[in-house]
Amino acid sequence: MEQNSAWEVRGFASLEEAAPILTSNDEFVLALPISAVLVQRLRLPAAAEGDFAEMVRIQMEKALPYAPEEVTTGFEVIEKIGEESVVSAVAVHNEKLNELAAPLSARGLFPSRVTVYAALRCATHAPNGDAFLIFPEQGSVICAIGEGGAVTFARPLEGGDPKQLEMDLPHLVLSAELAGVSTSFPVVLLDESLFALRETAQRLLAREVDLIAVEAPPTDTQLNLLPEAWRHRRVELVRQAEWRRRLLLGAGVYAAVVLLLLACLLVIRFEIGRLDRHIARDAPRTEFVQAAAMNWKALAPAIDPHYYPIEVLLHLFESLPSADVQITAFNQSARQISVDGEARTAALVYQFADKVKKNTDLQTFRFDMPSPPRILPNEHAQFRLEGKPR
Repeated sequence: MEQNSAWEVRGFASLEEAAPILTSNDEFVLALPISAVLVQRLRLPAAAEGDFAEMVRIQMEKALPYAPEEVTTGFEVIEKIGEESVVSAVAVHNEKLNELAAPLSARGLFPSRVTVYAALRCATHAPNGDAFLIFPEQGSVICAIGEGGAVTFARPLEGGDPKQLEMDLPHLVLSAELAGVSTSFPVVLLDESLFALRETAQRLLAREVDLIAVEAPPTDTQLNLLPEAWRHRRVELVRQAEWRRRLLLGAGVYAAVVLLLLACLLVIRFEIGRLDRHIARDAPRTEFVQAAAMNWKALAPAIDPHYYPIEVLLHLFESLPSADVQITAFNQSARQISVDGEARTAALVYQFADKVKKNTDLQTFRFDMPSPPRILPNEHAQFRLEGKPR
């Protein structure tokens, strides 16, 4: 993993140990050992991309004793020569793949890509031209031939000591030639952990052997052996994780809203209690004020000049619009004032009522005309105006 622009390489003895550090959302690549795959170098006629993939699949199925649906194939185009293409083709038996990845799938972990470790080493250390690589893998020593960064031949040695290399290497080179793989590789690369084999390899291959270290990170390849079932399962798991994240986020928001409402409720209850205590504390004074107000209201007609009948009658006469309006009766009680009168026209009645309502000295009462003026035979308008204390 990358930390401070540098890569840290961590080793694990098995996938069982590596699986706990991964999550279903992680993008990771599963690199298969040579023992789990079949690698072939093919020369195929040029075709459309979809047809080309089908031709590779058919050729690889011929070399495997499994039904087509039990095998996943992948390929990398090394070069195009005229009407032909040189291809590095790889196939894996799905049952073997499921067995290898069982520690991951048991935890719901599926890689975004499945490739071959030998292909990663070829792409990283020999991206151009031909090269012969010797490196360790799962306790074995692998000899691989790379062309243009793609692995075209790979075989394990029977052992990892110089004597075993001296016995097996000529047979491996012969097998590569019989498979149509060029053995005139100008570059020989040896993993630094196998330094003891360097002298033997240089003598047998008659070439300088360069040392290579563990790649961090390895160069990606076009080779992908990810089964469709895994691809769909990974998409499903990612979708489930996204929905789970959304549900958790929604639950968190809902819980926050509920807590906020509870907090508001507590604050409101606290304020209600505080106000209730204030009301209870001020209740005697409030009752005293209310009683005093009721007493003053009851005494108002006797002590307030605005209620004096003579004052009210004076202000009513001040509101007469003209001598054509006459007050014929005036009655006042503690609850009501009634004014009866007669005017030459109905319009004068309404003028009188309007002036009474606007008179500032009569604002203690609310005046209203309960019914329209009654027109008399002499066409005079008879009216009644009533006022009640506000």
